[in-house]
Amino acid sequence: MGGTRQGVVRAAREIPAAPVKAGVATEMQVLVGPGEGAPNFVLRRFIMGTGGGMPKHTNEVEHEQYVLRGRAKITIGDDVHEVGPDHTLYIPAGAVHSYEVVEAPFEFLCVVPNRPDQVRIVGEGC
Repeated sequence: MGGTRQGVVRAAREIPAAPVKAGVATEMQVLVGPGEGAPNFVLRRFIMGTGGGMPKHTNEVEHEQYVLRGRAKITIGDDVHEVGPDHTLYIPAGAVHSYEVVEAPFEFLCVVPNRPDQVRIVGEGC
């Protein structure tokens, strides 16, 4: 669906979720992005199930996140944080980070700049 000067409105439940290759029991929806005409940012929703998460990795773009439901342990650098609904996170570009679901489903919104990104796995496991 292309964007217009009037914008785009749609129900999130109508947007397909795709498995995240590096993740375990993890899916992602692109809620708003270039396909809707958004030139600067991409709004994504991640959904992680029981036993889900993402191993330690880096990205070339920063992440701003808002937790919707569930709980998870999020590691950013050497710091581990247990987060739940209404927590916000800022993950700088290049920071090593990971996710481990504590209470599923763990869902969060993630805003990233609309530019190329490269996920690089660091070490092994979630």
